[in-house]
Amino acid sequence: MSQSLINTKILPFKATAYHNGEFTEVTEKSLLGKWAVVMFYPADFTFVCPTELGDLADYYDQLKEMGVEVYSVSTDTHFTHKAWHDASDTIKKIRFPMIGDPTGKISRNFGVMIEDEGLALRGTFVINPEGEIKVAEIHDLGIGRSASELFRKVQAAQYVANHDGEVCPAKWQPGEATLAPSLDLVGKI
Repeated sequence: MSQSLINTKILPFKATAYHNGEFTEVTEKSLLGKWAVVMFYPADFTFVCPTELGDLADYYDQLKEMGVEVYSVSTDTHFTHKAWHDASDTIKKIRFPMIGDPTGKISRNFGVMIEDEGLALRGTFVINPEGEIKVAEIHDLGIGRSASELFRKVQAAQYVANHDGEVCPAKWQPGEATLAPSLDLVGKI
């Protein structure tokens, strides 16, 4: 990825997701009008992936309360997502759309496609209601992600979006002090 995706608009796509026992169409327009988390992972029926998706499923209700929809994406098909959902107790917990990206178009749009393998890297993106990417985090395949860290980043992104001129320092949690960048703060933090 030669250029950062931060503050860029999501690119057009059209895909099929497995969601709540049905196959549904998802496009970039589906992500507009609310906050969204798009979480790429390499493949269904693997090892680290179900631990991440299960962890995220545990935070799904809290994210929904914050007006956030979650989308998981791998280069598997929506049929494979259904089979995995039916076969795995961990994946059965998932109530968010599981998008199939067998052509790799969405993975390429977000700069996470491993061309030689036809798989996606572990990419996590937080997108605002206008379709702009506010958080982009990409991990190597062996490094699992934490939903609690993602949850805090979503909280911070929403706070910054709603409080012009304020920024959230490291480890910020809701209710804690934020910063208002100014000349007076230079060298004093």
